[in-house]
Amino acid sequence: MNTIIGIDQLRTIAADIRRDIVTMVYHAKAGHPGGSLSAVELVTALYFAEMNIDPSRPDWEDRDRFILSKGHACPVVYAALARRGYFPVSELSTLRALNSRLQGHPDMKKTPGLDMTSGSLGQGLSIGVGMALGAELTGREFRVYVLLGDGELQEGMVWESAMSAAKYRLDNLVAIVDYNGLQVDGRVTDVMDIEPLRSKWAAFNWAVTEIDGHSFREILNAFNWARKQARPSVIIAHTVKGKGVSFMENKVDWHGKAPNESQWHQALQEIEVRAGGPEPF
Repeated sequence: MNTIIGIDQLRTIAADIRRDIVTMVYHAKAGHPGGSLSAVELVTALYFAEMNIDPSRPDWEDRDRFILSKGHACPVVYAALARRGYFPVSELSTLRALNSRLQGHPDMKKTPGLDMTSGSLGQGLSIGVGMALGAELTGREFRVYVLLGDGELQEGMVWESAMSAAKYRLDNLVAIVDYNGLQVDGRVTDVMDIEPLRSKWAAFNWAVTEIDGHSFREILNAFNWARKQARPSVIIAHTVKGKGVSFMENKVDWHGKAPNESQWHQALQEIEVRAGGPEPF
């Protein structure tokens, strides 16, 4: 079942997950650290404080579902799954290796605990709508959480899904936007501006809130708020790409490349130091 723990414990887990991310990508010599690091607090809060899940029963029918629509950021989810007990933490070292259960994009047929295969951007919310509608039609009470990238909102399929969710008043569906402002080709505002984002979601008849996506207090409060809504909810989480590693923060270059050995050591040292700072760090 879900585990209710305090913010100090969540911060400790988040630091472990940040170390896992940079270490996985370093050893694989490939991957997407920037968007994985920006989502650490969001994913940590989901897996360790919010979702009703049971690692001993990954296929439990009444579990809450999570979809990583921005599938390239899978290192953050792999680390959370391992730390939550779905598979050994030692297996994280196999990221992107041949025959590994931890591929470069999530594969639900390989990795224990994954609820959906993802990678093609724009598709996750529509899948989440289907899951949430399925729960409503069958009388089940599980909730569905979908993590989207901000650049991903440039995909039209996202907004078709948003219309469907509002039509069926899916109050068991929560979308979370990792709004770090950067995508593979540059700043979101330069590639295809998505603002005014709050007004757009509201116009699609979603309940909308905006938070600091690195503050556990704000994240947990937002999840509690979403449970009280009578329609689908979206949490616009303002984040920093590469959060926790100074030379990666807000740098588009770190969307999809691995650190070298000296950078890896520097990243680990910085994560260690920042883990002891005030929340949010």
